[in-house]
Amino acid sequence: MRKSHPIRRVVLATAATVSGVVLLLSLKPASDPSSASASGAAPQQTAAAQESPQGGAEQARADGTVTGDVAQTQYGAVQVRLTVRGGKITKAEAVQAPKGGTSDQKTALSVPRLNQEAVVAQGADIDSVSGATYTSAGYKKSLQSALDKIKTTPADSGSGSKSGTGSKSGSGGSGSAEAAAPRTVTGKAAQTPYGAVQVRITVSGKKITKAEAVQAPKGGTSDQKTALSVPRLNKEAVAAGNADIDSVSGATYTSTGYKQSLQSALDQAGG
Repeated sequence: MRKSHPIRRVVLATAATVSGVVLLLSLKPASDPSSASASGAAPQQTAAAQESPQGGAEQARADGTVTGDVAQTQYGAVQVRLTVRGGKITKAEAVQAPKGGTSDQKTALSVPRLNQEAVVAQGADIDSVSGATYTSAGYKKSLQSALDKIKTTPADSGSGSKSGTGSKSGSGGSGSAEAAAPRTVTGKAAQTPYGAVQVRITVSGKKITKAEAVQAPKGGTSDQKTALSVPRLNKEAVAAGNADIDSVSGATYTSTGYKQSLQSALDQAGG
């Protein structure tokens, strides 16, 4: 009779109700993972959103035109402007250079050569032009200033690797493998009135990384003309990436033979 007492039933029912409520409350957090994961995903999404514009800004700085600071020299100001594509210098030019009197002649002699050397060297470690020491020194200072402004290439390439997928990294790998296996091709010898000219080029991918004359006119005044023209022709071949280069004044035959042999080497390299 005591087991079926009404008070006992009430107590048992109350205890059962409380247990059920406690059980329901303990199970409720388990139903919230979606909301928890959603709240956790928000910061990650924000971080990604912040990272993307940053990479875009670096790309904008790495591609375009950059002008270095003005470098003052004894004969006037020198200022260099660079055109950059993919973090690589594709063009260099002096927007300011000494003028007036003998400076006009020295500027005309030195600036084109300094522009070419800047593109070839991809840096400010270039030779001064004899007879234009001050202009050369100012050019290199302004060039270094411009280079300092475009030093975003490492970060830019890093952002590219972040955004890239497995397929992208695969294509990058093949590109680096191709670049790591340069080829050397020697063009046919071109005959000139003063002797043969023959050009050998080193090609990485489809780009000329080195050009040299393995044959050139010798003897008498030819030695002087060869020493004057061949180094400039070598640099121009690398800078241009093809045989469309200027002849060197005073060495027309050598220049013509050089371009013919260079074109022959390019044809063999398939470029």
